[in-house]
Amino acid sequence: MIPRYSRPEMAAIWSPESKFQIWFEIEAHACDAQAKLGVIPEEAAREVWEKGAFEVARIDEIERETHHDVIAFLTNLAEYVGPSARFVHQGMTSSDVLDTCFSVQLVRATDILLDDMERLLAALRRRAHEHKDDICIGRSHGIHAEPTTFGLKLAQAYAEFDRCRARLRQAREEVATCAISGAVGTFANIDPRVEEHVAAAMGLQIEPVSTQVIPRDRHAMYFSVLAVIASSIERLATEIRHLQRSEVLEAEEFFAEGQKGSSAMPHKRNPILTENLTGLARLVRMSAVPALENVALWHERDISHSSVERGIAPDSTVTLDFALNRLTGVIEKLTVYPENMTANLDRLGGLIFSQRVLLALTQAGVSREDAYSYVQRNAMPVWRGKGNFLDLLKADEDVMAAISAAELEAMFDLGYHTKHVDTIFQRVFADGAPGSD
Repeated sequence: MIPRYSRPEMAAIWSPESKFQIWFEIEAHACDAQAKLGVIPEEAAREVWEKGAFEVARIDEIERETHHDVIAFLTNLAEYVGPSARFVHQGMTSSDVLDTCFSVQLVRATDILLDDMERLLAALRRRAHEHKDDICIGRSHGIHAEPTTFGLKLAQAYAEFDRCRARLRQAREEVATCAISGAVGTFANIDPRVEEHVAAAMGLQIEPVSTQVIPRDRHAMYFSVLAVIASSIERLATEIRHLQRSEVLEAEEFFAEGQKGSSAMPHKRNPILTENLTGLARLVRMSAVPALENVALWHERDISHSSVERGIAPDSTVTLDFALNRLTGVIEKLTVYPENMTANLDRLGGLIFSQRVLLALTQAGVSREDAYSYVQRNAMPVWRGKGNFLDLLKADEDVMAAISAAELEAMFDLGYHTKHVDTIFQRVFADGAPGSD
């Protein structure tokens, strides 16, 4: 997590001030519940809220002696609360505070990521409809295949990120749990109703079985979802990078007035944002494997997961937040060149219609093996830059014996390949409206 790739709102969630404030609220809400149950005096619970405060520098100072962050926090809190502080943390263990706080932070981070996703989806929807009918070449293995539309490329990205949004919502639900169950999770020294109260106050659900820690399969699922989203970001970023290559140039990142592409070559306009997104995606994916390895803790608990999560949680959420916003900006400002798409469609001299000719020959009674041979023997010279596909087919006696010249010419129609675009858009966007969701 570095400032260059951080946005303030997300970074603030992982600040020491934010963390300790959540710790305080957990402890104070627990005191409220304990007071209602008659375990501690109601006046003590009120004093915790009224007098409770902390100082990050002082907590750090105490921790250097205690080597225990929660104890350092409680000691500093007691310095403000006074004698009533003896009722704080009654029957609780450190993990009750740490894990519940972690859940709150992940939920808040996810809410930001979901907002990011909404903006990205809105941009993809708008640009997809804008370019729905802009025909371009589809590529398989990087090689010209058959026509598609640029709008369909963006519609595919929309559908993919829509699935990512659904997964992220589920991931939020997975980690939104509270554990206030005491040592080894048995509630021996604290009433389960305290957990219920704190969970409700902090916007969480209770953890059905917390073996002193919230089970890390929840977090493994969460960080795996972030990794999938990062991969979807990279997929779209890679597509844009390829389309911006000089010999393709069907789309490119917006190039601002005064922007420079190279310190050595003044003519350069490089896909720096999408290249950056490719790198950021790799960073987010790095969190998935450690999160999976965190699942296997010893017995009821150990802290082998702790150091991992202190790193991957802020790093992955902050980085993904930045990446989603950067990708949204790329899509919103993406420069599209339909005229270059048209030029690229013609680069192979009509070879992109080979499948339609193949199918027509088989429907005319030619075996698939012979039909494939007829089409391929006329395609290969065109591939090497010799002749035009349609002209060569018309000169082939075997081809012309099966279908007429007029029928053959009708097969070289781009509209044939786009006749179901509206159907696909209806499937993806349902209502079909560019601005709604």
